[in-house]
Amino acid sequence: MSTKDWIEKDYYKVLGVSASASADEIKKSYRKLAKQFHPDTNVGDDKAEARFKEVSEAYDVLSSNEKRREYDEARRLFASGARPGGFPGGQGGFSGGAGPDMGDLFGDGGFGDLLGGIFGGGGRRRSGPVRGNDLETHTTIGFHDSLRGVTVSLRLIGEAVCGACGGSGAKAGTSPRQCGTCGGTGSTARNAGGFGFSEPCRDCRGRGAIIDNPCGVCRSAGRVEQARTVQAKVPAGVKDGMRIRLAGKGASGERGGAAGDLYVTVQVAPHPVFGRSGDHVTLTVPVTFPEAALGAKVDVPTPLDGDVTIALPAGTTTGRVLRVKGKGATKRDGSRGDLLVTVEVAVPQSLSSNARTALETYAASTSDEDPRASLAAYRSAR
Repeated sequence: MSTKDWIEKDYYKVLGVSASASADEIKKSYRKLAKQFHPDTNVGDDKAEARFKEVSEAYDVLSSNEKRREYDEARRLFASGARPGGFPGGQGGFSGGAGPDMGDLFGDGGFGDLLGGIFGGGGRRRSGPVRGNDLETHTTIGFHDSLRGVTVSLRLIGEAVCGACGGSGAKAGTSPRQCGTCGGTGSTARNAGGFGFSEPCRDCRGRGAIIDNPCGVCRSAGRVEQARTVQAKVPAGVKDGMRIRLAGKGASGERGGAAGDLYVTVQVAPHPVFGRSGDHVTLTVPVTFPEAALGAKVDVPTPLDGDVTIALPAGTTTGRVLRVKGKGATKRDGSRGDLLVTVEVAVPQSLSSNARTALETYAASTSDEDPRASLAAYRSAR
């Protein structure tokens, strides 16, 4: 892809956010789109797969403060009228009048190198090892798995080093030869209208080498699209939305470079009984009116340790929270949070005649007690 193509791609539009969007807005939009177009949920849909790659490419740039800054600066320069040869707007200059030194913009250390920092290319070819791109995906796990930890299988689709040629792009048994035009740098100097700047070598197309016998599998690209499965260990205590890093599980590098990292956003499925509050597990337990009024021993479940018995104090009201130490989620230091039990006094929907008589007798015996006395005091003070 040419430098012009990179600059003219509107990554903000791809993610559906404004150019002033915050990092959280960019991440939120990416997660939504990645989930919508992920190959695992759109098996056989080439358009969805292409859209997923486009979204991932945009997020790779905009999620990095440095890459985003350089990308914005490159687009600003492009919009201002600066054009290398072959771009609209003239041969290596501005649409009219004198302008900045195009050698400074597009030569060594200039515009080409600016884009090289973002996309791995640029005016001067990097002939050494190149680290692979970081990748991002997501997975959904159950509530209990989030507390005890789990290993999940992640199916990834992306580029990898061609196994037939080992990434050289040349047919097995042969090797590429150094390009004589650019001397293996991948770029040549050009003078246009009095301005000098670097451009990709036309003979080797910026690769720095000529392949006389292309690999039949990758067609000289050195990389192929393939699916692979990665085993990801999700640690105990992971929270919904947490992002974990798997070192070396991203895209493979080039020319012997290290592989990138894989970032996995973990989504925890909701549980019908338990909830989370930081490192604590929450639970609402209904109790009867006699239990709340008189006090009782109540058995409650825990997510990992079976049932435990809690002491319900006499006079417990709805909303009171009782704490069971060490029965929550695992913390980073290996200790565990607590189980927070919220009491909910259950009101019977129907009463037997004996129960009704007993309640009426109780109500009569407490007629002098007014639980709404504070409200009465407020009304009289108005």
